[in-house]
Amino acid sequence: MSYIYREIKSTLTDSGMDDGEAKAVAFMLMEETRGWNTAEALMKEGEDDELMSLTKRIADGEPIQYVLNKAYFCNLEFNVRRGVLIPRPETEEIVKHMISDIKGTEGRINILDIGTGSGCIAVSLAKAIGNAKVEAWDISEDALLIAKENAAKHDADVRFAKVDILNHDFTASQQQYSIIVSNPPYICKEEADDMDANVLEHEPHLALFVPNDDPLLFYRKIAEAGLHILYNKGALYFEINRRFGKETVNMLAQLGYENIELHTDLYGNDRMVKAIKH
Repeated sequence: MSYIYREIKSTLTDSGMDDGEAKAVAFMLMEETRGWNTAEALMKEGEDDELMSLTKRIADGEPIQYVLNKAYFCNLEFNVRRGVLIPRPETEEIVKHMISDIKGTEGRINILDIGTGSGCIAVSLAKAIGNAKVEAWDISEDALLIAKENAAKHDADVRFAKVDILNHDFTASQQQYSIIVSNPPYICKEEADDMDANVLEHEPHLALFVPNDDPLLFYRKIAEAGLHILYNKGALYFEINRRFGKETVNMLAQLGYENIELHTDLYGNDRMVKAIKH
């Protein structure tokens, strides 16, 4: 009789995954699908066709978050499928930074999340900040469906809308926001060769890539929109491509934003920009 853990780990290492990662993925898969702790996982004998089918998908390069249909972000569990990006730890840092800035602020705070994807930013902010009124936009119907599921899952009061930020006219907008946050597409297509295959083959390219000749496309459009829909002294928060930190700062300065801050992530890469509308 074979041990299930050994079968899973062997399948993963045979696919080229290193031993340490295979061990971690095997335990995670067994805990998330069967509720087994490490000791229980090591002792389970027999056959489990469903577990091995899930393992095969991971061995073939599918991210475990899509296999499990879940990912964790800011201590909350989010539904994720192929229609949305998998939430990253770097984005968690931005949300925590925002919460630290906002906590203690009196009165209603209107927050807009542009390119919401799974809704992880919007839902996390709505849950953490009691006086926040949160709105979230995306161009993708699939993403909005998943984001709405996540808001309902966590009983988070978030208003969703389908908006094409690149082609929307903000000049006559009556709605004003205290904060705009966005983790938009920011990877140049020329960077694709350096990316992991499991990202390229499974995560939505609509949410990943920008043209090589216009890497700040979404940042510029959102910042220009902010000139119309942010309150005076309203804040803009961006997750950015680490290659273009200074360029993003310069672009915001040219548009008249003030108190521009460039922050690094936990790996020391330029990753977040904060700016204030004059």
